[in-house]
Amino acid sequence: MSKLEPDELEKALTVGEMSARSGVAVSALRFYESKGLIRSARSKGNQRRYGREVLRRVSVIKVAQRVGVPLASIREALKALPESRAPTAAEWRRLSAKWRAELDERIGKLTRLRDQLDQCIGCGCLSIKDCWLRNPWDKLAAQGPGARLIEHA
Repeated sequence: MSKLEPDELEKALTVGEMSARSGVAVSALRFYESKGLIRSARSKGNQRRYGREVLRRVSVIKVAQRVGVPLASIREALKALPESRAPTAAEWRRLSAKWRAELDERIGKLTRLRDQLDQCIGCGCLSIKDCWLRNPWDKLAAQGPGARLIEHA
């Protein structure tokens, strides 16, 4: 929880106001808070209150998510920013440059996978031993025969 001065707490947004202003569901705001992406203070009645700078943080989160940045990367990036104010244009440029490089890397990987998928459609085998997509570069063969990989969703 962040600390807000009494006059700041009076100007702070309720969770409903934050939701309406940001276009983000109340449940998502609570989720972001549980993951350490944003912080709130509590009123005397123990209700969440958000400083107005949190609006910009929520905007950064939504833009990053929209372009495919994982929440873990967003959380790491936001740790480098002061919580007491909205991110500056320079800070946003620094974040977006880092995320752009990560996205370029993922796009390259997805493009290679797409191209390999076209090859696989022609073959159709999906063999553990021979399939380029199922066992690329046969990395697990050195560990001997038998099951070596359990995929997680």
